[in-house]
Amino acid sequence: MKLRNLALFLTLLLFAITPAPCQQDKAGNILVERVGDTAFLQLHAPSFQALSPRQQALAYWLTQASIAIDPIFYDQMSAYGLQQKRMLEEIMAHPKGIDPAAMAKIAEFAKLFWANRGNHNDLTSQKFLPAFTYEQLERAALIAHQNGAFRTPYADLPPLPRPSDVLRELESLRASLFDPAFEPMITAKSPTGGKDTIQSSSNTFYRGVSLDDLKGFQDKYPLNSRVVKAADGKLTEEVYRAGTPDGKVPPGLYAIYLKKANECFEKARAYSEPAQAEAIAHLIRYYQSGDYAEWVAFGTDWVQNDATVDFDNGFIEVYRDVRGAKGSSQSFVTITDQPVTITMKKLGANAAYFEEKAPWDAKYKLTSFKLPVVKAVETLAETGDFSVTTIGDNLPNENEIHEKYGSKNFLFMASKRALEEASGKTATAEFAANAAEVERTEKYGTEASDLLVAMHEVIGHGSGKLSPRVSAGAQSFLKEYFSTLEEGRADLMALWNVWDPKLKELGLISNQEEVAKAMYDAAAATALIQLRRIPHGDTIEEDHQRDRQLVAHYIADKVPGSIEQFTRDGKTYVRVVDYQKMRQGVGMLLAELMRIKAEGDYDAIKALIDKYGVHFDPAVRDQILARYQKLNLPTYFAGVNAHLTATFSKRGEIEKVEIHYLDDPVEQYLNYGSMYDKGLERLSGGAR
Repeated sequence: MKLRNLALFLTLLLFAITPAPCQQDKAGNILVERVGDTAFLQLHAPSFQALSPRQQALAYWLTQASIAIDPIFYDQMSAYGLQQKRMLEEIMAHPKGIDPAAMAKIAEFAKLFWANRGNHNDLTSQKFLPAFTYEQLERAALIAHQNGAFRTPYADLPPLPRPSDVLRELESLRASLFDPAFEPMITAKSPTGGKDTIQSSSNTFYRGVSLDDLKGFQDKYPLNSRVVKAADGKLTEEVYRAGTPDGKVPPGLYAIYLKKANECFEKARAYSEPAQAEAIAHLIRYYQSGDYAEWVAFGTDWVQNDATVDFDNGFIEVYRDVRGAKGSSQSFVTITDQPVTITMKKLGANAAYFEEKAPWDAKYKLTSFKLPVVKAVETLAETGDFSVTTIGDNLPNENEIHEKYGSKNFLFMASKRALEEASGKTATAEFAANAAEVERTEKYGTEASDLLVAMHEVIGHGSGKLSPRVSAGAQSFLKEYFSTLEEGRADLMALWNVWDPKLKELGLISNQEEVAKAMYDAAAATALIQLRRIPHGDTIEEDHQRDRQLVAHYIADKVPGSIEQFTRDGKTYVRVVDYQKMRQGVGMLLAELMRIKAEGDYDAIKALIDKYGVHFDPAVRDQILARYQKLNLPTYFAGVNAHLTATFSKRGEIEKVEIHYLDDPVEQYLNYGSMYDKGLERLSGGAR
């Protein structure tokens, strides 16, 4: 389960436009580019230089496998995503002769499209529209075609050899690009007018299916299939798989991407240590067959392996599915940052202590523990449904794995550093409730946010025991509310335990009272400040945003005198009135969320989240948005990964791997696209 940067109000709320000094690895500026309210941040990995040549070669092939599955997520978010991606990339790669004014608008839209992996905002789920007209896009595409665009296949999309083919393609994309009422949301968890949540969502986990159709349906391929309704009303699963080499298991959806990933994984195995190589072998077989048992086998081996060069790759998180069942494609490749990892390991070693201190019923407490793998990491690649705004992750999600074998917890230092190095102070002064809060944030904000991330991942997600009724996992019981519950539960574990003297004993906290207060200030204020990221509508759809509002609004309502929202000089603020009363509310909600998860109580979680986590006052949002816009600070963030290049011998073996940092995000995205269309390749040395 991911921790998105919305939790880190104290550290990440402020974002200066001036780039910070570069890292020791001589990478370029942190802030590569800004497009409107979106900033592109360069991820640094100085630890790469300390890797052995074998580890660097492993990192190269794991990164190539990460790039290989990147297009899948575009298609999962919209049936038009891959065609839109191809259209924009071909124009961006062949711009000669296109009207400069139109090209500037197309380039701006393309960058936002890549940043969000489609034309819906990654956080709000809401569709955004281009500034160019259909006619401008048409002229640009035809000129690009004259320049050689569209002449080769783009993965499994056929070439468009004639201008008439390009025009036909454009017409098929007209509504998806220009009509605001067409596919307005990726995931509509609260559609208007009582509409069906699945049919109101643009994502492609289901086709021709309503939520009612799925009552009693049992997925054979829970994470990696699309459920389709045939003409006779029968539901079938179209499995994501490459097919087996012997032909016994035929290819399925996304075969071209999964086969390419497997080719890279086979090469990565040659540079892996035996335990990691065995995990990769299971992943290869999973991608070939789609068999859930192979996914569990991969997760079991993977979670017990603490390789310096680590990765994850698969159909993992279920946030985007209103049923909380289907996984979206994502990947990352990391290098362990040893000094910070030591701190996280202390938390992991004391997981049993914090479980015992949890405020929920004893029957929901774990009594035996497998120590989790905990690690701070630098990031080499983030693709698919994984972005720079994810600074913590706890995996695997499968209850059957982590109850027996523990979990692996990541703190993504490359993302965190990129965000922090570009931090400023103007937003704290604007939104803090008082001077004491500003001073506390400056002194203890980073420490509080670091500790929240670590506790959220290490002692949050892995905690608690399910009842026999839901022992296989609570997702199928809690459906569209599961992810919000789980993120809220992990946040609350951090908020509950930040006051525990054990943290001081372990040397994990400096001034405990002030750090705890800083963390509580953030938790109370985030529900208000995050509204700047939802410029339209009056409901919250994203699970992390729902979780933060749930926490703050529940406590304010249930424990009078804990948190209050007030107006001063026409501006709205939130403050903690009594920190111990707020902690009382934290304990109340944490105990209830654990009970709901353990018992699979859908009605209870629906009532809680619908009341406290979904709706907001648009007038307050408009005020917050206006105040934030005056600061001229970015609201959304996208990452630019390190670019690895390899030199090969005549026998095809890697002789040398080098790391580069790109000054232009366009280079990254066209280079990624060139894996499936060589006409897009703009960078040299990217042999695959």
